[in-house]
Amino acid sequence: MNPIDASILHFFNRFAQHSELMDKLIFLVTFNVLIQGGLIIAWLWWAWFRNAGTITGQRERELVLSGAVLSIAALAAARVLALSLPFRVRPRYTPALHFRLPTGSADLEMIHWSAFPSDHAVLFFSLATTLFFISRKAGILLYCYVFFIVCLPRIYLGVHFPTDIVAGALLGVGIASLSLIKRLREFIAHPLLRWHDQSPGLFYPFFFLSTLLLSTEFESVRTIAVAGWNVMRKSAPFR
Repeated sequence: MNPIDASILHFFNRFAQHSELMDKLIFLVTFNVLIQGGLIIAWLWWAWFRNAGTITGQRERELVLSGAVLSIAALAAARVLALSLPFRVRPRYTPALHFRLPTGSADLEMIHWSAFPSDHAVLFFSLATTLFFISRKAGILLYCYVFFIVCLPRIYLGVHFPTDIVAGALLGVGIASLSLIKRLREFIAHPLLRWHDQSPGLFYPFFFLSTLLLSTEFESVRTIAVAGWNVMRKSAPFR
């Protein structure tokens, strides 16, 4: 643990348990799906429709589609890094920090994954970057939203170290920026746009479901996959 992480965590941890209302409010903000992912995805839909039917709108739709796909790729890259790098225990479970748990978060059950890098920072900074390429004003607002509403509360609750957030943000921004490469953007987006033009009745349910899963970091899919894997492992014959 580096001194920068420790000093920032100790600064925020000084405020823990000082106000039960504040602690519970931060806990609510951190784990509410609507606040965390829903509003961000709503902005993505806004970008999809804002200039529909124009040449500008065509490029923006390419950015939305390529940005969504690259955000999924960024999330996958974060998982590969988490599995490849040395395991990092979350701050709230690090004895050396003597972390004081905010009110109402003592029973918080965290998935047993390495804290580095932050999945939330990777995904939502990636989506914010996508929006920034479409509208600078909206992108800057979303950057601020992701930093203050999505990421900062995770430091306060001891879910992530500050460097988990920084690394996740850099990874998300970097991968999302690949959509500026015209050939790559068109390679990703054009097949989906053709599908949209040929069969909007099938495209939009798929698009809605995909963005819904993005807003929750595919949590429901992960839950089903883990449950299925456990069932298969338990039912497998002994060798």
